[in-house]
Amino acid sequence: MTLPVVTIAGLAVLAALIWILLRMRAKDLIEEKMAKRRESARFVSRADFVEGLERIPVALALMNDSIVYENPDIDASLDLKQIEEVEYDNETSTGQVLDGNALRLRAHGHTFEFVLDPDSTGKWKAILPPRRMGTAQAV
Repeated sequence: MTLPVVTIAGLAVLAALIWILLRMRAKDLIEEKMAKRRESARFVSRADFVEGLERIPVALALMNDSIVYENPDIDASLDLKQIEEVEYDNETSTGQVLDGNALRLRAHGHTFEFVLDPDSTGKWKAILPPRRMGTAQAV
């Protein structure tokens, strides 16, 4: 082998190792966020925030007055009073079939979609039941 081939192969291996390390570290950071939220939240679980075709891992927490979703790059929340509809489905709005469920929240014409794992779907449905616009139901 020549030196350029070895160098390119070494760089490819280094890039793969860095990618793996960053993914592992992101999972740890989401766990840290979940642990911090558990003290004050009604329920906390992992989820994927769906943005177009992209699924972004987040810690999803139901607080007394809001739903918080966060990861190292995102720190966002939705006020429960502003949520008009809560829906659960076995596929995303883009048509991807899921093992778990998609939690869809609609507020002021915007849709926020989270993919839940099968284990936490039942718990989310129990504490945040499905509802349609115009139906009075406390969350």
